[in-house]
Amino acid sequence: MNTADVIQALKSGQLGYLGLDVYEQESALFFHDLSNEVIQDDQITRLMSFPNVLVTCHHGFFTREAMQQIAEITFANADAFATGAVMPNEIKP
Repeated sequence: MNTADVIQALKSGQLGYLGLDVYEQESALFFHDLSNEVIQDDQITRLMSFPNVLVTCHHGFFTREAMQQIAEITFANADAFATGAVMPNEIKP
């Protein structure tokens, strides 16, 4: 996504709500304790200032349903591999 365009759309009301589980520059921001730091990324700080924006830092998938699907697909793939069956999720080079 073009973050500057999204910010403009939020400001103008063209976009009513935004939920983000991924942010382009997240590697420098997420999974680090920055509580005593000034965040230098103006776009993420602007996004987080909107009351109608939710940023989850890769936790949006963490629902009971999603975790159940992940487990079922993982075990089905492992079983297919072990028995020589076709693996529907196999990624071939």
